[in-house]
Amino acid sequence: MDFTVAIYRKLLQSFIENKYTFQTYSEFVENPLDKVILLRHDVDDRKNNSLTFARIQNELGIKGTYYFRMVPQSFDENVIKEIYDLGHEVGYHYEDMDFTNGDADKAILLFDEHLKKLRGIVPVSTICMHGSPKSKYDNKDVWKKYNYQDYGIIAEPYFDLNFDQTFYLTDTGRMWDGFKVSVRDKVQTSVKWPTYHSTQQVINAIQSGDFPQQVMMNFHPQRWTDNKVQWIKEGLIQAVKNQVKRVLILRKK
Repeated sequence: MDFTVAIYRKLLQSFIENKYTFQTYSEFVENPLDKVILLRHDVDDRKNNSLTFARIQNELGIKGTYYFRMVPQSFDENVIKEIYDLGHEVGYHYEDMDFTNGDADKAILLFDEHLKKLRGIVPVSTICMHGSPKSKYDNKDVWKKYNYQDYGIIAEPYFDLNFDQTFYLTDTGRMWDGFKVSVRDKVQTSVKWPTYHSTQQVINAIQSGDFPQQVMMNFHPQRWTDNKVQWIKEGLIQAVKNQVKRVLILRKK
């Protein structure tokens, strides 16, 4: 079984055994290391799954970055505070263009309001867009008119990471080669990076020394569980979502 908490722990231990370091995204922006893993977590749903991940990382002496949405299934002051207190970075997973039907002027006001709300709990210096495949709006488009640096934000990965140097690997689609069915979660790169389908394939590459040296791995913790009933349910839901995404991608061509 892939996408379990057990194999997630095994993945982290493989990085540790093979001498990778771990940085939060803001640390990497300010002082990038050469052999490093950026553990990014998009807290889209089932926020307690993210808390489980954060506790495991803390137990292993490593840290990551967690991006929270402003919706009930993600935003929880107690969860946010505990994750931060465990030594992790917290950022805003913004989707304000979706909230305002693509009106950038309204979106930036909402962005400011939401950022202040999150900063009322923990410090925030980085943000990352949330990309709903069903939405016709791209949340990054608000920055065509405005500048996130005016709000004390130092970086947004889709704008400020060089993906020719930093390998981007995401579990979108509940697979590591989900770019085939991804509507929003894509990056621009001229490098032919390796591809992996399963977490075990990633672990094998780490252990053989073939895995890239500088990597951002994006996790959606709601997809990861050791509960067999929830694991099957999530797999079925994701299979349907992937088919819908394929249709959306074909329509855009």
